[in-house]
Amino acid sequence: ASPADFEQIWYFTRTELLLRDDGLAVWKWDPNIKPHVSDTNNASDGDMLIAYALALAGTAWKREDYILAASRMAQALLAETVVRSAGHTLLLPGSEGFTGTDRDDGPVVNPSYWIYEAIPVMAALAPSDAWKQLSEDGVALLKTMQFGPRKLPAEWVSLSGQPQPAQGFDAEFAYNAIRIPLYLVRGGVTDKALLTRLQQGMSKDGVPATIDLTTGRPKTVLPDPGYRIVNDVVACVLDGTKLPGSALQFAPALYYPSTLQLLGLA
Repeated sequence: ASPADFEQIWYFTRTELLLRDDGLAVWKWDPNIKPHVSDTNNASDGDMLIAYALALAGTAWKREDYILAASRMAQALLAETVVRSAGHTLLLPGSEGFTGTDRDDGPVVNPSYWIYEAIPVMAALAPSDAWKQLSEDGVALLKTMQFGPRKLPAEWVSLSGQPQPAQGFDAEFAYNAIRIPLYLVRGGVTDKALLTRLQQGMSKDGVPATIDLTTGRPKTVLPDPGYRIVNDVVACVLDGTKLPGSALQFAPALYYPSTLQLLGLA
């Protein structure tokens, strides 16, 4: 983005989303309702991406105000959402609703919320040993999350005992989880066994799909280039396979697969 575009996005974020008193952003803004915010809980991955973007922009364009805002947000994430539980350092998906006091099967985490490339930047912005621990424990936990015949993580995982799909959520590997291999690879985590298991488990004939974890059956096959690029990037890392031409052609489509494709290309 140009500095002007970035400033416009940041202005919207500041005025419309940074409405909580703890320095985190609300996650749900709906253009069709008034007031626009229909859920004031935060989404910790969104907050981490905001802080990460501000830190990158602040560094690139020498904007101290962006770096300061990024530091405040990283500090808030550390205070509100990075927690120790049963010997693990976890990222709560939101500050409300996911702890052991909030729910019987808590803490509940979403393994796709660990943005591995951003965590060292958070540690630079809000120094604490907890960040490194968060990264290491995220990867270690993923290795233990092998649910159903396809041995995949669930979107929402209870860690009250052995990891298991959380109550009240569909036991599936779906749109959230498709990011996991991309975040691992972008963050420099290239564990062959882990990436191979994820890639094989999440694919039907080589194409990413949402998966019912209980039966192992694919629910929706996702042929958009933005979803496919996750497998393309993993194949490149695992055995040097070049990205196909189709992955390199970017045409804006739905927001989410487009974002994944841009992250994959970057």
